[in-house]
Amino acid sequence: MPPLPKRGVLAALALIVLGVPATWLVARDPAGGASAVVARVKRGEFVVTVTTSGELRARKFVQITVPPNVQEAEIYQMKIASIVPEGTVVKAGDLVAELDRSSLAPKLAEVSLALQKAEAVYEQAMLDSTLNLSKAREDIRSMELGLEEKRLAKEQASFEAPTVRRQAEIDLEKAERALAQARLDYKTKTDQAQAKMREVGADLDRQKNKLQVVQQVMQAFTITAPAPGMVIYVKEWNGRKRTTGSQVNSWDPGVATLPDLTQMESITYVNEIDIRKVQVGQKVVMTLDSDPSKRLTGTVTSVANVGEQRPNADAKVFEVKVNVTEVDTTLRPGMTTGNNIETLRLPNVLSVPLEAVNGSEGVPFVYKVTGGSTVRQEVVTGAMSEDEVVITQGLEADDRVLLAPPADGNKLTLVRLPGSTAGTPPAGGDTARTAQPYTPPAESARPATRPAAKS
Repeated sequence: MPPLPKRGVLAALALIVLGVPATWLVARDPAGGASAVVARVKRGEFVVTVTTSGELRARKFVQITVPPNVQEAEIYQMKIASIVPEGTVVKAGDLVAELDRSSLAPKLAEVSLALQKAEAVYEQAMLDSTLNLSKAREDIRSMELGLEEKRLAKEQASFEAPTVRRQAEIDLEKAERALAQARLDYKTKTDQAQAKMREVGADLDRQKNKLQVVQQVMQAFTITAPAPGMVIYVKEWNGRKRTTGSQVNSWDPGVATLPDLTQMESITYVNEIDIRKVQVGQKVVMTLDSDPSKRLTGTVTSVANVGEQRPNADAKVFEVKVNVTEVDTTLRPGMTTGNNIETLRLPNVLSVPLEAVNGSEGVPFVYKVTGGSTVRQEVVTGAMSEDEVVITQGLEADDRVLLAPPADGNKLTLVRLPGSTAGTPPAGGDTARTAQPYTPPAESARPATRPAAKS
């Protein structure tokens, strides 16, 4: 074999350093005489994967929260005074965290003062009711005596003149009516006193209950583990973990969790370009940043329907959940995973590197090397991965194609496929439906770095 020119030697060395697959060769371009990178069409299994990074978390966990009745005590903001280190293994009833009680001191004083006022109002209402009813009973007794006097006066007037007798009857009737009205008023005053006592009694009970709740909340500011497990801090909306000094509110009461480490999942986010490839049930191979030698398997269980804007991300992403199949007690929530989601697997197909496919006027083609000449061979493409594309028509296994256009590529003959209509305007001259020129995948849709190929 004649020695390669300097540029050919440099290209060959670059391919070796970069780890180019063995199917890629360096050869002299028959058309232009310069060295060109040539790839062979290979037949075999074609796999399309979407690679993302994720974070492990437990699918099931017990949440450790602030006291559930803090809203009843009108406490809405609390501060974590102390908390055990993350990763601490605790038993049920062990101390987990202490909340700052300084916010409860003013509330306790306020509720105690309100209770004292309610007790005073209750006592005052009881005294007023007792005094009013006692006076009403005394008035009734006086009226009864006055009625007796009027009755005696009527009996004595039986021997008097008719006008005197009539006046005695009238006085007796007035006394009887006044006594009957006084008895009705006494019943009404009794009902009023009972209603007043119920009102002030309810307020007194309410203040007693509030004081009891505040006291219970104060005692519950010492938070213990409801079950055995490993303490994992809760993350806030901004991704920061709650620890000593963090604020907790009654609407988001989580302080820590006790995860079930036997049921783990990886939460990852897929960009809007690749999310259409990801479906529930697809297989996933996972790696751990903490242990690159370990391999885990999983299954996609959930794909979000709505995208979101993540911090420090320019494009919209969609949340994807991947269940971890293996049970591994060394896995911990928060570990970073590399997720390779298998979106397509085709057996026994032809494929070439993406760089080999070009296009012009809606016709995809490759620069095929045949013997000592190069032609533009029309092809029909299929599925596409990050590095390669499936060829369904136009090439055979072990055919050689150029990865870069030769110097006189536009002058080469275009070999069309039998019956091909690619690039041909539809009948009737409807230019609005004319096929658009074929455009290779944009660089932005390709990965920034290509994983090293296996030799």
